Amino acid sequence: MSLAGLFPIDKWNFKSQSILNNLPEDEYADLCAHMQEQRYSKGEVIFREGGVASGIYFVKKGKVKKYQVDQNGREQIIYVANTGELIGYHAILADERYPDSAATLEECVIAFIPKEDFITTLERSSVLPRRLLKTLSHEFAVLTNSISVFAQRSVKERLAITLIVLREKFKAETLPGEEIMINLSRSDLANMVGTGNENIVRFLTEFKAAGILNSQGRKIWIKDVKQLIKLSGCGNIQ
Repeated sequence: MSLAGLFPIDKWNFKSQSILNNLPEDEYADLCAHMQEQRYSKGEVIFREGGVASGIYFVKKGKVKKYQVDQNGREQIIYVANTGELIGYHAILADERYPDSAATLEECVIAFIPKEDFITTLERSSVLPRRLLKTLSHEFAVLTNSISVFAQRSVKERLAITLIVLREKFKAETLPGEEIMINLSRSDLANMVGTGNENIVRFLTEFKAAGILNSQGRKIWIKDVKQLIKLSGCGNIQ
């Protein structure tokens, strides 16, 4: 089921997958001249908050969480990057250390592009700077929206929103005719919503009893996305 007209999904998703699409051949070749591809197991850290930014990362397959850790060691997941998205480029553009950490949510194939190649291509390109500016502007709007939601919405509403967004993330790699399955640990889900595991378990049980979803272990299947949109308070369903 499409969310078009029902839920403003663009307010929750970054658009970095469009940055490298159809770049001029010579620019893409320069960018990828020294690109190194690596396979990661589930749960592996790609880079850590405060680390020296030596390059950017292109998610060729899989899903990656971007997160920060508070003084008590608790994660706050900022975003989940999908196949085709870039991560780590904010630090390069700002000439700063990585402002957050990144780790795999599942087995991934990730390509590393050295900082020098990214900067050189950026300086020569007539296309890449405009795309990056557009993407950064959109990401600012997404993060502003997320901050507003955390300040104003209840845990149940935040969970509903998070499940809708995750459904779209996992839908992207679901084959036609297959049921969309969210495969995420309860702790990661809690860290996205900004609450404790016990609240996640309680509301998932409530949603399951209401026929909104099914679950088995860490796997979740949304059965009634329209009802979930109603609970989120962000959709256009009356």
